[in-house]
Amino acid sequence: MSPPETTQASAAAFEGVCVRYGRTTLLDNFTMRVAPGSFHAILGRNGTGKSSLIRCLLGLQKPSSGHTRLFGLDSWSERPLSLARVAVVPEEPDAPAAQTVPALARLLSRVHKSWSQEALLDRVTRLSIPMSTPFGNLSRGQKTLAMFALALASRPRLLILDEPTLGLDAVARKQLYTELLDELATRPAGHDRAAGDGKHEAPAILIATHDLDGIENLADRVTILGGRGPLVDEPLENLRARYRRLRYSNERTETRTRFGNELDEFDAVSVKVRGWGIEAIVSDFDPDKFARLVNQDGVLDAEAEALTLEEIFLAVAGPEKSTSPISPGSPIARLRRGLSCVTAQGVVSRDLLGGKEPSHGDVREEMDAPKLGP
Repeated sequence: MSPPETTQASAAAFEGVCVRYGRTTLLDNFTMRVAPGSFHAILGRNGTGKSSLIRCLLGLQKPSSGHTRLFGLDSWSERPLSLARVAVVPEEPDAPAAQTVPALARLLSRVHKSWSQEALLDRVTRLSIPMSTPFGNLSRGQKTLAMFALALASRPRLLILDEPTLGLDAVARKQLYTELLDELATRPAGHDRAAGDGKHEAPAILIATHDLDGIENLADRVTILGGRGPLVDEPLENLRARYRRLRYSNERTETRTRFGNELDEFDAVSVKVRGWGIEAIVSDFDPDKFARLVNQDGVLDAEAEALTLEEIFLAVAGPEKSTSPISPGSPIARLRRGLSCVTAQGVVSRDLLGGKEPSHGDVREEMDAPKLGP
């Protein structure tokens, strides 16, 4: 049966997904779509289900109920086909320790028809990734950047990044975001990302991250997880427009004797009484409403200030709750370890190698493929 038209039009889709670990329900009836050409960020505190969603989407974990789809294909029952146009930079970069970036590229160039050797060479040069160093001897940052370069060289229609900056130093983090900006900047201003830039189809980007500052100027849609589902799922521009910090002071007048109701129409998230007046975070700001507040008798020196993505996240997700450590033998820990040898773009994934663990021979037999570099 063909998926619904709205699913076919999505790069990725979660349809009524439930994720349970034993008696614990992590996500319940979760629905979300990633539009072609969009930059969609999944945000949330630890334990809210970001990585579980990525695993389900990649067909590494079957949802307790519901479906995940990649370009309309069920990512569990049709996993090999669904991953054909997807590239992944996992939380823990992993590849055969003895293989160099050129060796991995030779394998991948045989798998992906849209492989761009030129794009890979340009990117590894800019990122100063050692070409002759075995993958296992690269630094954490170099490994992540190498996976990133290999992923984009496949010219995917969907790029998935799972906590890509985790453990990176400031230099590697900046390099990764610079490359993402460069990938987005290839589109002319005002150009529809999904239409491409004339050279290759622009990929959709789905990122699960804690790095709010890094993606603030990149993402065009944000989903914030909490309470077994999305607390927010909307364009970042909309979030910025409706969340504001309001400051003002109150004064008793002949016509105003009541206080505290002046914020009723703003849907205040938090209100603090300061020595100088009121400071409030509101989630339903509107210029006309603010004009009425400014003109209200007894309200003085009112001002509205835009919030950063981090401030919006804190307002939506609320204060962080302490969580107990995850036992190494728990189902969640075992599932996390299942990501250790997987990248959907095909870097020695079990699917590409017939379901067996990769070996040096599996890579060497591809050495007659086009070479990377001298």
